[in-house]
Amino acid sequence: LLLFVSSGYAQFPTSRVATHWPFAQNSIWNMPIGSDAVYVPAGIGAPSAWSVTVDEDILILVPDSPTQDVLKHDAGWSDQLRCESIIEPKEILISNVPIPTNFTTDPGYNGLRPHHSAALLRADGRTLVQTQPFHVCGTGGAAGSQFRPPDDDLYTGDGIRGAHGGSGMSSIGGTLRLGELIPNGVIRHALKINLYAKKYLAFNSDGTSGYRWPAIRADGYANADTYGGLVPALEMGALLALHPNFDLEQLQTEPARILARALIDYGGYVVDDTAWDVFAVATEWSPEGRVIEEFEQVWGYDMETNNKEHPWAQDMVLLFTSMQVVDNNGEESIGGGGTPRPPLAPAFALTALVNSSPSNRRLELFPNPASDLINVRHLGGNSVEIQKAILYDLEGKVRQK
Repeated sequence: LLLFVSSGYAQFPTSRVATHWPFAQNSIWNMPIGSDAVYVPAGIGAPSAWSVTVDEDILILVPDSPTQDVLKHDAGWSDQLRCESIIEPKEILISNVPIPTNFTTDPGYNGLRPHHSAALLRADGRTLVQTQPFHVCGTGGAAGSQFRPPDDDLYTGDGIRGAHGGSGMSSIGGTLRLGELIPNGVIRHALKINLYAKKYLAFNSDGTSGYRWPAIRADGYANADTYGGLVPALEMGALLALHPNFDLEQLQTEPARILARALIDYGGYVVDDTAWDVFAVATEWSPEGRVIEEFEQVWGYDMETNNKEHPWAQDMVLLFTSMQVVDNNGEESIGGGGTPRPPLAPAFALTALVNSSPSNRRLELFPNPASDLINVRHLGGNSVEIQKAILYDLEGKVRQK
């Protein structure tokens, strides 16, 4: 049962699926840029290395999968192989998290150093466990990681805290998801962006040590030498956006226009250092697939590229060099405040169970955390009692399955 009215840009959904569009309505990822936003040029230039790359977030959101433990390794961000660095005796970092037996992150990042931030959904269907650097050692193999921030709630969480190493921000919020950067695709949330800290991120002597809300921190190595940016507003955690007057017709490729619309309407938070002169966006790698593979399949060229003559690469340079910092983004004025550009995120799809027995009629409404499909369950009584599953949209209308 499809929960969205249309995937078209002009029409807005009346409900959302938590595993694909998570967190509270006023989460930083779900709040649009507002009419009172104050824009400051970010001063980002063309990269000297690749035009664009990705930072893949591992999203394992299948709560009915078999559970396994995530073991602790001590490889950190070194060249040491993750699967050879699991501490003996095996120390459990995270216990009993659902991971499909056919899922692996091998060969990992560069085949050696998977630095992936990960979000794993517990069997209750709503508790998000986040960790970094996460790796699954072959199909059915051991899972390992090293750091674990506090858990979050898929439905009611603010989505701020997570396992991105530079900022301490969410492993799932803002991740570019499967089905968003495809023909006629729409992105209805803020993105996550990595920049070359030595070139662009500011380290201000104002007591924040190189970061601003909603970032929890800056990199452990952050100082005035390693963070060499000249725009004070562009610290770790800054909200970047394209100005509303940005001309989409300048762009040569449709995926760049999809990204541009999202960057106008929602922006993107700086969450990590690329550590080399390149731009990066955070993308999904899950048991359902990888955005980078989907992108190549539907568009016919690589999402990550060092071919600076390719129209996609040129578009990405244009997007990043046109970026502005929303300087008045803050806890009391997310997105700068004022009238939000698109509507706020709709309510979550609700499972409603109706018992039609005249003697025992009742209605139960609840977010369905274990599955984003409609379930029909028995609430008691005999087998001939009718059970109906219904959805409520924002106008209170009922659509019956």
